[in-house]
Amino acid sequence: MTVSDVQVDSVDVLATVLRRVAEEAARLVGGPVGEVRLVVPAGWGPRRRTWMRHAAHRAGLGQPTLVEAPVAVAEHLVAAGTQVVVGAFVVVCDLGAGAEVTVLRRGPTGFEVLATLADADVGGDAVDRDLVDALAGSSGDSGLGAAGDGRWVVLASVRAAKESLSWHPAVTVPLPSGAGVVVNGVMLEQVALPVVERAGRLTAEAIAAADLLPDDISGVYCVGGTSLLPMTAAVIGEAAKVTPVVVNDPVTAAVRGAAGVGMPAPPAEVADAVAVPSVRRAAAMVVPGFVSLGLVAQFLFTAEWNGALVYRWALLNWGELALAAVLAVVAALNAGTVLGALSAARTPSAEGSRSQGGQVGTGILAAVSLGVAVAGMYAIVGSLYLGLDVGPFLRWTLLPVAPMLVCALVAAVVAARGWRTPAGGWAEFLAFPNGSAVTAAAGMVLVQYSLTADRWPDMVLWIDLAGRVGGALLGVAVVMAVVGPLMLRLVLAAPVAVISAAIVSWRASGILGAVYAIAAAVWWLQRLWTRVVRATPPASMRAAG
Repeated sequence: MTVSDVQVDSVDVLATVLRRVAEEAARLVGGPVGEVRLVVPAGWGPRRRTWMRHAAHRAGLGQPTLVEAPVAVAEHLVAAGTQVVVGAFVVVCDLGAGAEVTVLRRGPTGFEVLATLADADVGGDAVDRDLVDALAGSSGDSGLGAAGDGRWVVLASVRAAKESLSWHPAVTVPLPSGAGVVVNGVMLEQVALPVVERAGRLTAEAIAAADLLPDDISGVYCVGGTSLLPMTAAVIGEAAKVTPVVVNDPVTAAVRGAAGVGMPAPPAEVADAVAVPSVRRAAAMVVPGFVSLGLVAQFLFTAEWNGALVYRWALLNWGELALAAVLAVVAALNAGTVLGALSAARTPSAEGSRSQGGQVGTGILAAVSLGVAVAGMYAIVGSLYLGLDVGPFLRWTLLPVAPMLVCALVAAVVAARGWRTPAGGWAEFLAFPNGSAVTAAAGMVLVQYSLTADRWPDMVLWIDLAGRVGGALLGVAVVMAVVGPLMLRLVLAAPVAVISAAIVSWRASGILGAVYAIAAAVWWLQRLWTRVVRATPPASMRAAG
């Protein structure tokens, strides 16, 4: 490096700066600096980190602790009261001189970097250069576009003007020629828009590099001087399909966070180690259970007997029994995972995520056992009450729930091994939509009523209409279970409801129940794929831009 025609080692230049900072810190605190923590980009490799340590050692600061900037920002957010549960994914967009976007996962002992992408041409320096070029074009001073002392002077003035525009509507930038050019917020936004758009694309690429979806991210936080531009959050949000938040102190957030890295966690941290189910979630877990009992009662009490005393046979709605078994398993999984999450929340975070995940996994396994037991009990009670062979009852209670149980076992293994924790916690992960369950139950009740009600001549039309409405509700419930986006639900609900309503009959009643069981299994497969399989890549994965 050349300074005033003298070759100077870059390590000495940085050491001089660090020495001056240490002297000022010692003056403020009234004593020597005892511990040094230096913030470095997450994308820095061993060579650059070693170079930083050499500079600190040459400045007389001993061996410093290097803290990655996005980790420091995340620690600062948690210390400031931002709720980030263990297992959640956050993104830190550091828009300083350049741009570095990092995806982090919070573990029981701190944050780990999953992926980081950097681009030196996306940030404050790029905005400054483009603004100087814009001033050169508007003022007619072609000399501003050439490298030289004049351009560096203008760059310094532009940087100061850009910061002043956060508080003033317009600022005059002096030029080397002695004239001045007025810069306002509109001009700054026009110049900065392409740069911020590239930052948004970089954010989307970082999320994809971590093998995550935008819905998996619990928070996106912007720091650095460029994040102060009013349009930054909106532009990045549109490009990356996320909703970023500019932290209150974007320029000093990393420094404040680095000071707290490794410090003992406050007492509230233990309660935040695992996402604790809400009271609403705990109360809602019993809804499918009560609905399931109601379906079984109607199934048993409305059996239609045919034949003589010597040979009698019952006409049964096997689809209703299958639906009751499915909802019983759903209720058991809801209860088991809520209780497992509550137990894990009481596990000290020092024991690690594996111990806490073991609590959740145990709850899921207990829920699977309970679900199988309840479904089997439905079959045995039905067989004894009606005096029929137990085989068909077991087929219609256990086979429809088998795919769900397999998925639940996979989730239990994942939780117990501590591999991946969904951002909202396991209780939310396994929260089957109660709206779908209630809609399906209401539809099946109407279908069974239409199949077993007395056929008075003046009521045939209304009874048949009740069955068609019930079939339509079952179709809507299937769409609610399988499809997430509201608009797509509205598009698919109508044709599926019409088809379900058209096939309502004794022969098709079993099909309706089986279709809903398939829908519940598909919901589970979607959850496992989007929330577990794709949720967390290996911790060693890093992407450098």
